[in-house]
Amino acid sequence: MAKREFALAVDAMGGDHAPDSVLDGLDQAAERHPGARFLLIGDESRLTGLLARRPRAAALCSVRHAPEAIPGDMKPTAALRVRGSSMRMAIDAVAAGEADGVVSAGNTGALMALAKIVLRTMPEIDRPALAAIGPSARGDVVLLDLGANVTYEARNLVEFAVMGDAFARAVLGLPNPTIGLMNVGSEELKGDERVRQAAEIIRDSHIGPNFRGFIEGHDITAGTTDVVVTDGFTGNVALKTGEGALKLVGTLLRQVFNSSVPARMGYLLARPALDRLREWMDPRRYNGAVLIGLNGVVVKSHGGTDGMGFAHAVDVAMDMVTHGFNERIRDGVSRLSHRSADEPANGD
Repeated sequence: MAKREFALAVDAMGGDHAPDSVLDGLDQAAERHPGARFLLIGDESRLTGLLARRPRAAALCSVRHAPEAIPGDMKPTAALRVRGSSMRMAIDAVAAGEADGVVSAGNTGALMALAKIVLRTMPEIDRPALAAIGPSARGDVVLLDLGANVTYEARNLVEFAVMGDAFARAVLGLPNPTIGLMNVGSEELKGDERVRQAAEIIRDSHIGPNFRGFIEGHDITAGTTDVVVTDGFTGNVALKTGEGALKLVGTLLRQVFNSSVPARMGYLLARPALDRLREWMDPRRYNGAVLIGLNGVVVKSHGGTDGMGFAHAVDVAMDMVTHGFNERIRDGVSRLSHRSADEPANGD
């Protein structure tokens, strides 16, 4: 195995505006992570010229040529066969021990498939989960799973809770993040057997003191808990519904303030407050979904983001690397396994 030299391997060719948005993001991230080293993988001739105009990024990056790039519409099964792609080579660098993690704004399905096949799940983790940070009335909230698993068992929800706890500690810096399990109601008897069983296991685990029981959809934006745990189908619907609601609010506000001369005057008066709201709700601040539960850090940037958004995805990955995210997961799952092994003996 190669000696670890880089904090992150970066897929330079993934995303709608690559490689410019990727390099703009690294140029911004370099200011916040001056001691980091990045392995930039993509079309070497293009990257060399573009880096020359971004000296901060150039100082932290080593370029490795990749002859191929994964297009956004390529099926995951086809992407698995393109071994010379920038995405595959970036993930390979993590598997080889050259880098701690990978960041890509490329094809989501391809990234998930390649990461699962090449990096594999951690021992004792049944399935990886897709996690991200979103806004709430009380601050940032972690939501998982966001679509990596459409079907699930109680064990998966328990593992998601442990991984969400580790994510909130590493990325949000919370010493004791509270955890909620998404259900159709907050009452103990609500939901199916899998959800109720998962709640019992979480309550009896080492993260039990911070478990707040069942929560509902409105609790996500209310910030009732720091971590929201659910299955991938429900989480993905919640994510897309939230994104749509934000766009709707923006559209309605523009219509209202353009509806009359007094309304336009009202906008001028309210503009400072609206600018603060726009900055707070800017999706670029929350860019960087994480495929957790693998042997390596894997961060997916939104494909259409700009340099600022990609820089935030790099920040998320660096937080996970710096704060030993995967070690926290291994410790948490190990404590779960030890407790499960002790239960039959305790019951005798």
